[in-house]
Formats: sequence, C-alpha cells, structure tokens
Amino acid sequence: MPESLLDRVKAVAADAGALALARARKGYKRWEKPGGEPVCEVDLAVDAMLREQLAAIDPDAAWLSEESVDDKTRLAADRVWIVDPIDGTRDFLRGRPGWAVSIALVDRGRPVLAVLDAPARGECWTALAGKGAWRNDEPIRVADRDVIAGARVPADQLPRRDADLVAVSKPNSIALRIAMVAAGDADLVATLRWGHEWDIAAAVLIAGEAGASVTDALGVPLAFNTAMAEAFGVLVTPPGIHAAAVARLAAYAAIAERVGAR
Repeated sequence: MPESLLDRVKAVAADAGALALARARKGYKRWEKPGGEPVCEVDLAVDAMLREQLAAIDPDAAWLSEESVDDKTRLAADRVWIVDPIDGTRDFLRGRPGWAVSIALVDRGRPVLAVLDAPARGECWTALAGKGAWRNDEPIRVADRDVIAGARVPADQLPRRDADLVAVSKPNSIALRIAMVAAGDADLVATLRWGHEWDIAAAVLIAGEAGASVTDALGVPLAFNTAMAEAFGVLVTPPGIHAAAVARLAAYAAIAERVGAR
C-alpha cells in the first residue's frame, strides 16, 4: 500500500474534520436514531463528502458507513472503505474534543490503511499495514507492560471488580480510546457488546501497527466487511497483558455475548 495513497486519504480526512468544525460553529439539527443513538446534520454532510472524495481515490472500493444504507454488494468486493464520519458524536454534540473522522480501507477482510482525524484535539492518527503507525507524523508504540494491575483504562469510572486498574481521561470516541493504547497513553480498552465495524476498523490497524494485541472481547481475531458488519466487542492491550485481560473478561464476555446474541 503506497504512502502516497495515505497522504491523499489524510487530506480527505482533514477536509472532513474542518467541515465538521465549521458546521459545529454555525448550529445544526440533531435527532435520535431508532435505539437512541444521536445523529446530526453534520454527520450526514461529512458522510456525503467522504463518499464522494474517497470514491475518487479508489472507485472500485465498496462502501460501508454508519450514516449510509448498507449495500450488501460490498460483500463481493475485494476492497471496501469503512467509515464513521464522526466517531464520538456525543462529544461532538456537547462541544467536547473527543471525536474523530474515522476512515479505513479494508482489503479482503483486513484493514490496510487507516486515518483518524481529530481536529478538536489537534491530532491525526495514521497507519499502513506492515509499515507502522503515527500520530501527527511521529511514530507511535504501545506501552511495555506485562502486569495487568495498574493498567490505565480510558473510563469515566471503573467497576469495583477492576479496582486494581487506573482510570484515565476518556474521549467518547472508541476509536480514539484505542488510539490511546497505540500511543502508550493507555494500556487497556475493552468493550463487552456487539459493535459496528465502522467504530473500530481504522483504530484496529493503528493499534496493531503500533504493536498492540487486538481481538474481540473473547480473544478471537477480528475480521472486517462481514455480512452483519459487527463484532462482539474489542480488546486492545500491550501484548504482555492481553492473555490476562482475556481471562479477566471471559466470564463477563460469555454472559454479554449470550444476552446480545445475533
């Protein structure tokens, strides 16, 4: 995957982030989707912009986005853009900086290019499969940790059972929380529910290229451009604590998977 392609996608993501910031200052309509998830006019405007500009970069790649109707013909495509126009919409709506434009190019189920543009934080995270990961063009690396006690977790509050962990600042964007692990600013991100591929596709590549161990909540490798476009949770840690994290989550993950079984 050429670095020139990454530069072009970075430019698109930067334009999208700038559009979102500009629209935020002018006001916009907002509403809730079925199920209570928030959405606003800016999500849709950014989605339309990304679709047009990314299609110009790779017109043969299919499309999967939170704010677009899912066209299942993507399943027959080798490549697909997996996009969340604004990951962390709740922070965007509250005027907080914990949101990002998330773009991944997936080739035969595996992310090969990723960009997270977080303009309110002054951050751009990027990765290329086999070539590394960067924040603001500086190489990043996961923390060197082999003991789970004391691991830093982006969280508003930790449950009592995790009293040996340490809560650190939590952006609403799951992609940015994963990127924090990639850069060594946190040590563990875990979700125990079915979630959408567009929330994590870009961040999963960034974390993996930074040396993190990345699986679903049960410790199973992730795949993308699946029929349901979902995965059962995500678990991102330094390699030295991943097995311990899987073991810690096992009982809770098994219950959560059964409750939310597809």
